[in-house]
Amino acid sequence: MVTDIRDIPVAAAPPPEAAGYKKPKHAPSSLFDPPIVKRAILEAFRKLDPRHVARNPVMFVVEVGGIVTSFLLVRDLFVGAHAVLFNFQITVWLWFTVLFANFAEAMAEGRGKAQADALRRSKTETTARRILADGTDRTAEERVKATDLRKGDLVVCEAGDVIPGDGDVIEGIASVDESAITGESAPVIRETGDRSAVTGGTRVLSDRIVVRITSNPGEAFIDRMIALVEGARRQKTPNEIALTILLAGTTIIFLLAVATLVPFAAYSARAAGAGSPPTVFLLSALLVCLIPTTIGGLLSAIGIAGMDRVMQHNVLAMSGKAVEAAGDVNTLLLDKTGTITLGNRQAVEFIPLPGVAIGELASAAQLSSLADETPEGRSIVVLAKEKYGLRGRELSGHDTEFIPFTAQTRMSGVDLNGTRIRKGAGDAVKRYLVEAGGSVPGQLDQIVTGIARAGGTPLVVAVNDRALGVIHLKDIVKGGMRQRFDRLRAMGIKTVMITGDNPLTAASIAQEAGVDDFLAEATPEAKMALIRKEQKGGKLVAMTGDGTNDAPALAQADVGVAMNTGTQAAKEAGNMVDLDSNPTKLIEVVEIGKQLLMTRGSLTTFSIANDISKYFCIIPAMFAVIYPMLGAINFLRYGPGGALSTPESAVLAAVIFNALIIIALIPLALRGVRYKPMGASAVLRRNLLIYGVGGVLVPFPAIWIIDRLLVLLRLA
Repeated sequence: MVTDIRDIPVAAAPPPEAAGYKKPKHAPSSLFDPPIVKRAILEAFRKLDPRHVARNPVMFVVEVGGIVTSFLLVRDLFVGAHAVLFNFQITVWLWFTVLFANFAEAMAEGRGKAQADALRRSKTETTARRILADGTDRTAEERVKATDLRKGDLVVCEAGDVIPGDGDVIEGIASVDESAITGESAPVIRETGDRSAVTGGTRVLSDRIVVRITSNPGEAFIDRMIALVEGARRQKTPNEIALTILLAGTTIIFLLAVATLVPFAAYSARAAGAGSPPTVFLLSALLVCLIPTTIGGLLSAIGIAGMDRVMQHNVLAMSGKAVEAAGDVNTLLLDKTGTITLGNRQAVEFIPLPGVAIGELASAAQLSSLADETPEGRSIVVLAKEKYGLRGRELSGHDTEFIPFTAQTRMSGVDLNGTRIRKGAGDAVKRYLVEAGGSVPGQLDQIVTGIARAGGTPLVVAVNDRALGVIHLKDIVKGGMRQRFDRLRAMGIKTVMITGDNPLTAASIAQEAGVDDFLAEATPEAKMALIRKEQKGGKLVAMTGDGTNDAPALAQADVGVAMNTGTQAAKEAGNMVDLDSNPTKLIEVVEIGKQLLMTRGSLTTFSIANDISKYFCIIPAMFAVIYPMLGAINFLRYGPGGALSTPESAVLAAVIFNALIIIALIPLALRGVRYKPMGASAVLRRNLLIYGVGGVLVPFPAIWIIDRLLVLLRLA
């Protein structure tokens, strides 16, 4: 009996699945989480240790000023000197300036330490089932502490076991819960090959695997993560070092300038017979307002926060240099499969032959794919369901035999009540039709060739000895990729797609995705050659990879992001590890790197600009009596009818503003300047307009308000 495939009833749609996994949070979501703030306040006082502050030359000068004025204040209290209240306030605010800078750094470190605490909780003491020394008998085991394992040891892990150390799967396949490391509840599959790497502290959920340990105690991935996220081993980047040297040089220049003011002011006071030389308290206030304390206090926090923002995206940066280099990347190499495309070919179209109804073709294609568990087979079933309303087919009560795909036949399908339905490669189905006594329509070759030239994969569908049409499979470009590449292009970044496909297919996908260039039939040697070619042209290159064959290119690239699911060789070669194993994350990493550089540049511009305003507030107040000509720059004026009350209140207000602005800018330093793709000249104009002009204008009203509050509170 031959069955018309259109007569097979359509079953009701299955109910929707329950909600998916929720991703646990390792680090606090709130910028000013109370536990972090409490810890940061305590850390701010601990960081007053001169050995720590000495790493920051600007803050070290401020702390030395605070120590000197504190000593002189104690002396003045015993001798009954004048202006004790003023001197006390200057001293207190000098210490506050250092404390606020320490607080900014501690806040930046706080989120990383919260992450480290969560990682420590996941690093449990456990025992390991170590295979005896020769390893020939995989059933001969001994129980040892995880801390006793050494590189090269073989351990057995079964369902429910905690993997005792970093390693590679050399036998078996298992589902592993990596939520302790990645924060993602969905389990992953680990097996021999490119998905063999496992991390200590993760848990096996099913089956049995044999793991070769790849690290000694204290060298495990989770140990390195703890050290990195805490910032304990954070080294300053070249850009940060250069800026520190600039700030140190500026501080030395102003220190010498302030020191030389003492003899000049003393001579001028005697010659004019008016006024008196400035005190150490006034000179300390002047120096602190002249040197770039704002960026000096926030510089470390900006760098730490940049690494933290990368970590919030579940990317572990091995150094701040890697994050900074990401901000300067010129060329981005991206794998096609899984990065630009979804990773599996999907059915996008049914193309019937003349005289065949498209519904008949869709029905036959779906029936031939019901037992096909490949992503391609499932996509055929879904396309027929969504486009033609053909939901799950009710096959109970029918004589059904599913025909699996084999490398010999290159076809699969189903025999249903005597009706033979097949789908497969064009030449395989044509040969099948001829053997069945049928004919091959002339239009079939045209359809198959057209799909192949467009970069797709044609699957021919036949029923008995008659061809019905072709299923068009293609690599599906992920949604929004063209827009993302447009954003990268606006940043001046060239995108290159890496694929093993032939040039014709690669060109088609590259055009659809909107990349600038592509490398087809890529080999490890070809990737290396491309990276070196770009670097010889003075460009910085970033790429992603997960396999051992990607390791040389990851090591050669300026920014190499290895997938956590990849091999140990790939993770060792890269300078970043993506814990989510999402290759498109490289785009976010580049944006975070650029945001880090923009934040540092913006706050440096603001710091220098508001120092200029403080000059006009504090210098006339200190020296106008001795040098009357300074009245020309006394914009705010002092005394009755002026904007500011007295010279003393003006100096004190400037010092207080100098300290408070550090606290005010902490959220910006931690979150980063809002990033928009734009060229270097546009960024410079934006910085000068917002942070340059804004930095000049903000101090004047702020100092006026502080001055009024000081007078109101009778503190000046």
